[in-house]
Amino acid sequence: MPKTFEPKLVSLLKEGLTLKMFFHDALAGIIVGIVAFPLAIAFAIASGVKPEQGLITAVIAGFLISLFSGSRVQIGGPTGAFIVIVFGIVQKYGYEGLALATIMAGILLIIMGFARLGDAIKFIPYPVTVGFTSGIAVIIFVTQVRDLFGLNIAGLPNHFLEKCLSYFIHLSSFNLYAFGLGVLTILIIVMWRKVTDKLPGPLIAIIVTTLIVKLFHLPVETIGLRFGVVPNHIPMPRIPEIHLKTILSLTSPAITIALLAGIESLLSAVVADGMTGRRHRSNMELVAQGIANIASPLFGGIPATGAIARTATNIKNGGKTPISGIIHAATVCILFVFLGPLASLIPMATLAGILVVVAYNMSEWHLFMKILRTSKSDVFILLATFLLTILVDLTVAIEVGVVLSALLFVRRMTEVTQVNVLNGSLSDEENPEDQKAFGEENIPQGVEIYEITGPFFFGAVDTFKNALSQLKRHPQALIILMRHVPVMDASGLNALEDALRTFSRGKVKIILCGVQTQPLAVIKNSAIVKFLPEDRIIPELSEAINKARQIISL
Repeated sequence: MPKTFEPKLVSLLKEGLTLKMFFHDALAGIIVGIVAFPLAIAFAIASGVKPEQGLITAVIAGFLISLFSGSRVQIGGPTGAFIVIVFGIVQKYGYEGLALATIMAGILLIIMGFARLGDAIKFIPYPVTVGFTSGIAVIIFVTQVRDLFGLNIAGLPNHFLEKCLSYFIHLSSFNLYAFGLGVLTILIIVMWRKVTDKLPGPLIAIIVTTLIVKLFHLPVETIGLRFGVVPNHIPMPRIPEIHLKTILSLTSPAITIALLAGIESLLSAVVADGMTGRRHRSNMELVAQGIANIASPLFGGIPATGAIARTATNIKNGGKTPISGIIHAATVCILFVFLGPLASLIPMATLAGILVVVAYNMSEWHLFMKILRTSKSDVFILLATFLLTILVDLTVAIEVGVVLSALLFVRRMTEVTQVNVLNGSLSDEENPEDQKAFGEENIPQGVEIYEITGPFFFGAVDTFKNALSQLKRHPQALIILMRHVPVMDASGLNALEDALRTFSRGKVKIILCGVQTQPLAVIKNSAIVKFLPEDRIIPELSEAINKARQIISL
């Protein structure tokens, strides 16, 4: 097996695991497991599924991601980024549809990994990533308004604007106790960081607010009132019902899950690389995510990916190997078994407060504002992706964002590509190479030199054609200088072939000069050789001018 597809745990076992390393990893894993426990419950409820399904995901997917991960310190499980997608799929297709879509996404991730697309995912433009991440953060916040304010709303609409309207209509049912608990939760999480990093703020907030509700019998909704008693066991695996029609209808959601899982897990791995100084194996990471997302729904779980915040917590607490991620999953499992039923006492407003903090941290507002101060095209892509995520759909937002980025990139490259006329003597030319080529003479009468600068691709073809069309008279020899053309595509080749065919009819001899490696290979493998003998493809400008002199002297 190539090392590209060797899990980091296997590499570690080959190197040898010391007792000291195991101790540090065990401590970090326990801390991260305690952090993950309340978050898993909160993410599940916000996603429209039962609280235990988040815990199952943290245990099953968290274990498998660490077992097969291409990163030494990746922590996997349910994340805030999936809340919007999972909620929408559950509302439309039910949990069975979500389970099947997640398995399909897992298969896609494995295929992407073995197809070595790990590096390709990293090329999704930065404004697109920030745009949809910030959009998801806004949606997470808006979905928590009902529980944060204790509003009495039976069925919450799916659409963003409809949610906001529903909140406004039911504002009269505002519950001051619930709002107070939510605010207290936020304050505890924010202030607890200044006290210690060893115990997670969300866990302290849950303990404090749950005790307050229990002691003072506050009239607020709890997990138990909405979902009943939380079970404390992982069910036996079960394969969801599979129908061809259902598979076809779930293709788009599955692709969305796969893309988001791939993007977030690789972003998390890159962040971990920056903190540890190591390098992850991106393709193996995709395979690990695929395995985890196939297994998670078999046990009743939801989509999972690498969690940036929990991975950073792992590193900060001394985690150095996948052992810490495995122990993190074991810790969540132990807490699930012994504390699962007690989770029914947690106030919904507390979970809303936790998710408000998650949404704020996820929003990356400082990066959002930073991009707003950059080029207009980047701002346009950012805002388009952001608004489409909120108002339409995450899948549409990513697709449109990537397409817009590609189109604007083509536009920029088109602007960079220029076709200029070299029309002077020694005194007119500033380029030393050109000075050497021209010597003390002007360009010979009957010779024209056109220089293409930049990529010669479909976006630059019109520029090339327009430049040639401005020739007032047909010269005897036309030198096309391509020393600054790094790449040429089929459209550029076709434009060049058209020019050769047209000028050959007018008895104009074309000389190509300074052709770089990639364009030269394209030219030699094409039909251009019919119109362009090999002795008219010349490396140096001085040689090309001498060749032109020979042509006009005939």
